[in-house]
Amino acid sequence: MQVWAKPKHMLLLALIMLFTLVLGACGGNDNGNAPESGGNTVPIENETSGEEDSEDGNAEAGGQSYLERAYAGEFTGTTVTMFGPFTDEDEIKFLNAIEAFEEQSGIDIAYEGSKEFEATISVRVNGGSAPDIADFPQPGLLNSFVADGHVLDVRSFMSDEWLNQQYGQSWLDMASMKGPDGEIMAGIWARSGVKSLVWYNKKQFESAGYEVPDTWDELIELTDQIAADGDPAWAIGIESGAATGWPATDWVEDIMLRTTTPENYDKWVTGELPFTDPIVKNAFEKMAEIWLNPDYVYGGTKSIVTTYFGDAPQPLFDNPPEAWLHRQASFITTFFPSDVTSEDYDWFPLPPIDEQFGTPALISGDLYAMFHDRPEVRAVMEFFMTGESIKTWVQSGGVIAPMNDAELDWYPTETERRMAELVQNAKTVRFDGSDLMPGSVGAGTFWKGVADYVSGTIDLDTALEEMQKGWQQ
Repeated sequence: MQVWAKPKHMLLLALIMLFTLVLGACGGNDNGNAPESGGNTVPIENETSGEEDSEDGNAEAGGQSYLERAYAGEFTGTTVTMFGPFTDEDEIKFLNAIEAFEEQSGIDIAYEGSKEFEATISVRVNGGSAPDIADFPQPGLLNSFVADGHVLDVRSFMSDEWLNQQYGQSWLDMASMKGPDGEIMAGIWARSGVKSLVWYNKKQFESAGYEVPDTWDELIELTDQIAADGDPAWAIGIESGAATGWPATDWVEDIMLRTTTPENYDKWVTGELPFTDPIVKNAFEKMAEIWLNPDYVYGGTKSIVTTYFGDAPQPLFDNPPEAWLHRQASFITTFFPSDVTSEDYDWFPLPPIDEQFGTPALISGDLYAMFHDRPEVRAVMEFFMTGESIKTWVQSGGVIAPMNDAELDWYPTETERRMAELVQNAKTVRFDGSDLMPGSVGAGTFWKGVADYVSGTIDLDTALEEMQKGWQQ
């Protein structure tokens, strides 16, 4: 609300304004510009001191958050640069999701997407040309930048009350990383997804008389049944440019959660349990029961490494299907043929293997980190903490919002609402392991080693030894 001064107070107001200008001139040249070297930032003065909380629990000058000030037009005409892995359809959905905010705030979020994000972001940050905000689908890769002091602690301007209001504790824990001066909140969570899903062509599946399996043994029986009927059951592809191999790591992680304790999974993610341990080897061998059987895989096992992951599910929707099952995260519906509707497909969770570990949920997410500290960048980060920032993306399908203020009726189908329930009801929930590992492992030797193993270039024992070497880099 705008307040006008009464005439008898005009002199006093003028004196106050003059005094404020003098103080500002004496305060140095803090114009909020990004530093010129190394991507390191010096936080601007925290404006929350002595102010009461605003409605979002994140008060700033005058009782307003940076987001409220943005909507009031204070940062109109500014630009916030952002770099991430969203390309093609994902980039379009991201841009659609931020369009209303850009129009209302006057802030231009200049987004650049790249399929070579993992390699490029390191060059940019270490070369002193980091973006204002970067989207890390691998928190382990972000961890190295945090350790080197390149990343801003969002708690320097976001209150714990606001963070706890928007996210569950597990998400906050996963965003906490160790910087040079101790733990920081390295970013905020945006798009997320469920990974432990096996997709199928619902109408064709039911017409063929197939039934959803409840256990791993039943899954193998179903795979054999489909093979006996003359088709390979599984459509699998792991080609993804410089990131080739990542879909295979998801399989291994899901199987790890179903064959050992959550504690062992955590030890594996942190390097305490080596890849060469029999527990980890067992997970690869379980995966190989399907992947390395040429009767089970569409195109044969040799096609796995050369098939683009986004194209892999296409055979499910041929008429009749040329393959029947595809294990992939919730986002994969983005890559389904354009004429396929939510009525045409369904999913079931990857079944339990060892009954004592139940049906865990493997999840993923995008962590937005801040490299430069200016008021408009803070405003954009606060916007990204709201469900509203990905509402249209949720409504279009394929993603799940990790924010607490996202509403269930945003999801376009019952299929996607069930995904949220899967995560809520799972006895064990864990983040994608390769994304939590250091980049040299999770986005390095793990990706490459599993691809080399599946292609037949090296045997399993050699592959595991190669993967473990990433911890020494």
